[in-house]
Amino acid sequence: MIKLNEFLGTEFPIIQGGMANIATGVFAADCSNAGALGVIGTGGMRSGEQLRQEIRDCKARTEKPFGVNVMLMNPNADAFARIIVEEQVPVVTTGAGNPGKYMKLWKDAGIKVIPVVAATVLARRLVQAGADAVIAEGTESGGHVGEMTTMALVPQVADAVDVPVIAAGGIADGRQFAAALALGACGVQVGTCLLTSRECPIHDNYKQALLKAKDSDTTVTGRSVGGPVRVLKNKMARRYLLMEKQGASLEELETVTLGGLRRAVFEGDMETGSVMSGQVAGMLHEIRPLREIFSSLTKGGREILKETQTAWL
Repeated sequence: MIKLNEFLGTEFPIIQGGMANIATGVFAADCSNAGALGVIGTGGMRSGEQLRQEIRDCKARTEKPFGVNVMLMNPNADAFARIIVEEQVPVVTTGAGNPGKYMKLWKDAGIKVIPVVAATVLARRLVQAGADAVIAEGTESGGHVGEMTTMALVPQVADAVDVPVIAAGGIADGRQFAAALALGACGVQVGTCLLTSRECPIHDNYKQALLKAKDSDTTVTGRSVGGPVRVLKNKMARRYLLMEKQGASLEELETVTLGGLRRAVFEGDMETGSVMSGQVAGMLHEIRPLREIFSSLTKGGREILKETQTAWL
């Protein structure tokens, strides 16, 4: 099996999740410089030129590989796809949809295309379309989620496709990193555990809320309208869930969440903001440098695998 770091040309077999409004060009460069694949997130971007500037900010700060995550629901996705080629981005990850319409454009430019998938049927379809690898993301993750858990999803995707599989969702320490490899992944994508990194640009209130969170402090909103999103429980989430229970329409529900992520990230609004987080929030206990997080994931994973091998032989 190929190792993700060999496939991407990085030090660690780790991809940084392309978190909307958080994964800036500067943060992606910080992650790349710390040894992972840094990724610029387009989810909260309002124009193609904004992405172009973020890519150039990233390039100004690192000579190491980096990528762009295209949130396919964004109305500017077509512009993003073209700018990624124009700016010679080496890796693209995608989320919330099927990137098939852009596959030839990116592949002709020599870009590695790695879609996020939540089911084997989409994984097979995208590999047939030319995907170089897939990220199998379980429902434990923060933000937009599917229904299958990482434990169930990763091995089924690994059995279904003949390209590298990266595990995502519910990974914050060496034990989970080791489990991902045991399930058939060649590396991992992480997001929530990076929110409490020293370099992460979110408001300090956001970081402190994560540090205080317990294992059961996340919930999923939006299932009734086909757009499930995992967030920390707060006033906004409780109101949203109540409105869903009462049969509110998508338009009514959007009045609750409109601008919520930006309020959480930039203003530190922990009550009416959308505080996206995965279920591993309860495992975050301190602010650490990115490199320490990446190193502890991989070193801890190796130690666990050695201990497990010794115990069971």
